[in-house]
Amino acid sequence: MLQMLAFLQDAAAATAGKGYGLIGAGLGAGLAVLGAGVGIGRIGGSAAEGMARQPENSARIQTAGLIFSALIEGVALFVAVIALLMQGKITF
Repeated sequence: MLQMLAFLQDAAAATAGKGYGLIGAGLGAGLAVLGAGVGIGRIGGSAAEGMARQPENSARIQTAGLIFSALIEGVALFVAVIALLMQGKITF
């Protein structure tokens, strides 16, 4: 009987650890997307402000803003894929 209780406690601890892994994967993906959204928003706002201050450089500012936005988007996508891969490795 004691062996059965010890086995059940070990199984519950292992299940809790896997649950924490799933929570971590979800939080990682969510924070990556949230950070990317904030970063792209700041880039857009700064680019609009820069174009308003110096209209003659608007093409260069717009190009730089698009490149930076694409880089941030790529990092966020990479982190989201890694989080999904982490989630797929956890089995119950």
